[in-house]
Amino acid sequence: MNEEYKIPNHVAIILDGNGRWAKKRGLSRSLGHKAGFENLKDLANHIFDRGVKYLSVFAFSTENFKREKEEVDYLMDLFANKFREYINKSGNIKIVFSGRREGLPEKVLNAIDETERLTKDNTEHVFNICVNFGGRADIIDATKKIVKDVEAGKLDIDNLDEKTYIKYLYNGIPDVDFYIRTSGEIRVSNFILYQAAYAEMYFPETLFPDFDAKEFDKALDVYNKRDRRFGNIKRDK
Repeated sequence: MNEEYKIPNHVAIILDGNGRWAKKRGLSRSLGHKAGFENLKDLANHIFDRGVKYLSVFAFSTENFKREKEEVDYLMDLFANKFREYINKSGNIKIVFSGRREGLPEKVLNAIDETERLTKDNTEHVFNICVNFGGRADIIDATKKIVKDVEAGKLDIDNLDEKTYIKYLYNGIPDVDFYIRTSGEIRVSNFILYQAAYAEMYFPETLFPDFDAKEFDKALDVYNKRDRRFGNIKRDK
């Protein structure tokens, strides 16, 4: 690999297109979600092997509870069973979950707690799985924590800055460098809003179950062609 090849510190992915992937094959949406979860296991390991430190994935939004009960119930069963599988394949990867616990079934909460407990001492990478997550909810919940700390005298409001605010967001995950949404949809759908302020965006047509290691490497090539200026201007050398 070229020494100048850039690897993003934090990659965020909206896992979109599972249902359409299944429909194209005459399968139920549920089987599309299963295929997506199977793909995620291998893809996450590949992403970490490429040197990415943080990986955040949008597994289930706060709005997804509006879907058909059958589909939601299947996803909850999938979460309860599949999260534990990631532990065995994670290596030195710390797995954390971001989102609101309220509304999630006990079996899912138990799987979340067990997964976090068994990987809490891992230090090389962080796999942030967003479940019952909303970007606005993340900001609101962080603001409530800040107000409580200010009232308790734990935080001087005049010392609140952008870096401090991030620490109050779910798990204190740092800024996103590369933001990917599969399936060709071009919107962020309330996923990681605050930390994505200067993220590079990428919207491949590939449906998520087909977004494999090869597709991610293509995405990295695109990322390396971007000129990240963070509000500055590019000057000729």
